[in-house]
Amino acid sequence: MNSLKDKVAFITGAASKRGMGRAIALRLAGEGADIVVVDKFSAPQSHFPGDEGWGGLNAVVAEVKSLGKEALAIVADTNNSKEVETAVAKALERFGRIDILVHCAAIRGPVTIPIIDLAEEDWRKVLDINLTGSFLISKAIAKTMVTKGKGGKIVLVASLGGVKGMPGSAGYCASKFGVIGLVKTLALELASYKINVNAISPGTVITNLRDSFHIEKGQAESITIDEAIKRDYQKLTEGIPLGRVGTTEEIADLALFLVSDQSKYITGEAINITGGVS
Repeated sequence: MNSLKDKVAFITGAASKRGMGRAIALRLAGEGADIVVVDKFSAPQSHFPGDEGWGGLNAVVAEVKSLGKEALAIVADTNNSKEVETAVAKALERFGRIDILVHCAAIRGPVTIPIIDLAEEDWRKVLDINLTGSFLISKAIAKTMVTKGKGGKIVLVASLGGVKGMPGSAGYCASKFGVIGLVKTLALELASYKINVNAISPGTVITNLRDSFHIEKGQAESITIDEAIKRDYQKLTEGIPLGRVGTTEEIADLALFLVSDQSKYITGEAINITGGVS
């Protein structure tokens, strides 16, 4: 406990109830960090049964405060440079520094569409949000860390899809391969400033990332969303050596390690957390 005392963590993609961002925010707050939670939507809808009425960013802020730490919620699109700059400025105005960035904001995009049928619009959307967004937020926060001269920790969430190809997911895989390339380059550029940059590459984890796919699947097969979710994750589990999908809490544990002093000699790495798939 308190391994992150007096640190300020800036976490994107943190408004979804079942998202990695929320789990990471609570994990880092539990270790003593004050938290800035950022998302494009203040309260994104979850299609999991029982998630109705979720409070989004404000709910996460309340959870962080219940742990005895301060928190700030900011609605901002990380794919928009002006909104990124404004969000970073608000965080600095409130806390005076940003010691940690964990960038979780991303979209899945088309899941089963082969490249020859993939619309250019869908390709560009996934690349813009997942890769350009990672560039913009990393650039903005790295600048503040360099200026402060106190070092820092940057963690970008990549994916198993950034390690191996996945049929029907060209845009997503390309974007996540790009995120890993960004991490490896940024780590070299920032090493002299004592800023560690790493990536987390999760395999299958139950989050809200596949919600749109579950809706489409439910409509196509005339089944409930709940049943679509169960069938999807059951199928995905079949290829995992450990026999189950991961949890957001397990991703948060790895994020904590990478932003703590326990990993101060690790930089430029993309760490797989896939249950043995890769």
